[in-house]
Amino acid sequence: MAKRSIAERLAQLEAQRKTLQSKLGKQERAKDTRRKVLLGAFVLHRLEKGQDEFSKKLGDWLNKELPGFLTREDDKALFDDLLKKPRSEKAESARETGKAVP
Repeated sequence: MAKRSIAERLAQLEAQRKTLQSKLGKQERAKDTRRKVLLGAFVLHRLEKGQDEFSKKLGDWLNKELPGFLTREDDKALFDDLLKKPRSEKAESARETGKAVP
């Protein structure tokens, strides 16, 4: 059995390092995605079920901040239900501007 040269062994180790680095990156992206999903689920739960003052203020804060954060129309469409004003606020806004409420 012929011994491999140091250069060949280094090349093999570099290939293994790249493979492991790629796997690590994939694991980190998966963890990041999972965190975002869980945080989003928690926020949605508070918006839908929360009756406390914080949950109400959370909805107000999202209505204020989320439109500026979302840049793509497809993304904005995903949050249409969260960003629509309650009917009572629409009616009040319409009275102020003199427009009819849909």
